[in-house]
Amino acid sequence: MQTGILYALLAYIIWGLLPLYIKSLHGIAPLEILLHRMVWSLVFLGAILAIRRHWGWLRGVWSDRRLLLGFVASAALLCGNWFLYIWAVSNDRVVDASLGYFINPLFSVLLGVVFLRERLRPAQWVSIALAAAGVVWLTFAAGQLPWIALALAGTFGGYGLLRKTAALGALEGLSLETLLLFPFAVAALGWMFSTGEAGFAHASLGVQFLVAMAGPVTAVPLLFFAAAARRIPLSLLGLLQYTGPTLQLLLGVWLYHEPFPADKQLGYAMIWVSLALYALEGFWMSRRRPPAVAVD
Repeated sequence: MQTGILYALLAYIIWGLLPLYIKSLHGIAPLEILLHRMVWSLVFLGAILAIRRHWGWLRGVWSDRRLLLGFVASAALLCGNWFLYIWAVSNDRVVDASLGYFINPLFSVLLGVVFLRERLRPAQWVSIALAAAGVVWLTFAAGQLPWIALALAGTFGGYGLLRKTAALGALEGLSLETLLLFPFAVAALGWMFSTGEAGFAHASLGVQFLVAMAGPVTAVPLLFFAAAARRIPLSLLGLLQYTGPTLQLLLGVWLYHEPFPADKQLGYAMIWVSLALYALEGFWMSRRRPPAVAVD
């Protein structure tokens, strides 16, 4: 249990501090960061697969059309989520991006209801309604939908739904997704270098090294997350996941001095209360369940 909690916290802390990494890539455009992230992630994952001699699963993938189509879709959603997050951080919208990952758990719950026919208890519906009210308030206060947050929650929620129903594990699935994205990333980077538009070519050696570190920065927290999911209950994993967006919010407000006026604080507070209600209701219901009785 303690090891699982440690793995989960490491994953969420790395994700929470990701704006620091993206902001350090001076002179590299968001699209180019995305392309490098695809390429170096596959290099890093390929090294892990080689060390573990874990290639056998690839043989059966290419003949399973349904599995391939599912991972094409999940790779597209992951690519969209990565690009939007990188763009948001690069354009000083860290606070808005953090909201997307606060909303994401409840959005995933709704996807479970719609697509997996999961049933919600009354308190859970109240929690979702309160979060929706928070989004409506943020829309009213700003005069526009919080589209960055909703798009991040939608793409990552959809990605989670596809991965939940996929046949491959965390390492294999991410490796296949990056393998599918790799040819497009290499072609696009090749075009950028040939036309002189690649910021990597003109960046300092330190920035180039940080760009190459996109592989472990992407894969390591996902592997920590997968290890944690095998060791601790999903309810505890769900509570710990708010570490990431909380760190992002603190970075946006205190380090990068992004505006966080009172009207926006009210909308966020409504969403936080909805999350607390959902978590407490789940904890209370788990305590009410009778303990399992061993049968000889």
